[in-house]
Amino acid sequence: MTQTAVDVSRVRETVARLHGELTRNGLVTWTAGNVSARVPGRDLMVIKPSGVSYDELTPASMVVCDLFGTVVDGEHAPSSDTAAHAYVYRHMPQVGGVVHTHSTYATAWAARGEPIPCVLTMVADEFGGEVPVGPFALIGDDAIGRGIVETLRHSRSRAVLMAGHGPFTIGRDARDAVKAAVMLEDVARTVHIARQLGTTASLPPTDVDALFARYQNVYGQERT
Repeated sequence: MTQTAVDVSRVRETVARLHGELTRNGLVTWTAGNVSARVPGRDLMVIKPSGVSYDELTPASMVVCDLFGTVVDGEHAPSSDTAAHAYVYRHMPQVGGVVHTHSTYATAWAARGEPIPCVLTMVADEFGGEVPVGPFALIGDDAIGRGIVETLRHSRSRAVLMAGHGPFTIGRDARDAVKAAVMLEDVARTVHIARQLGTTASLPPTDVDALFARYQNVYGQERT
């Protein structure tokens, strides 16, 4: 087996497993949503097949595509969001994973076309400020990908609320992007509830900077 085949096999296993995190955290319904991952060192990505039930997903059912969305290997048609994911990988080389869900509260903010304000330390920690809204775009080509890149290119946020659609998250790898999706739904729900109780105040920018720097660089175990 070539090194490329070994790398693809490993990423297929990872992507298949991470789809279980979407269902476990209640971020998707039926067959909606998807996780993809860049194959390290290769112009390839692995993504969920279109319309396949989550309980039927296996490493073998994952679809390998190039970074223009053309299928390279797989028995199924890839996700309808493949072109969007591929566009992100082509234009954001630091991104190793992309996730799309229709999680309830984050999607509700997207339906309103309203950013999630940075009113909690968790928003500052994870997203470095408010979670922005991207433009409405139809599914099927790279228009959604263009909107994601345009919105996040100059933002510290790893999440974007695509107007009238739902959230997309990015990460240094697929697990990182899934984590962002989980955290996004949590803060979307909490800030929504806070709004029902009264007014909220955004955190001061200097405090947001300090919180983001600490969480991204100090929090957790020492990185090796």
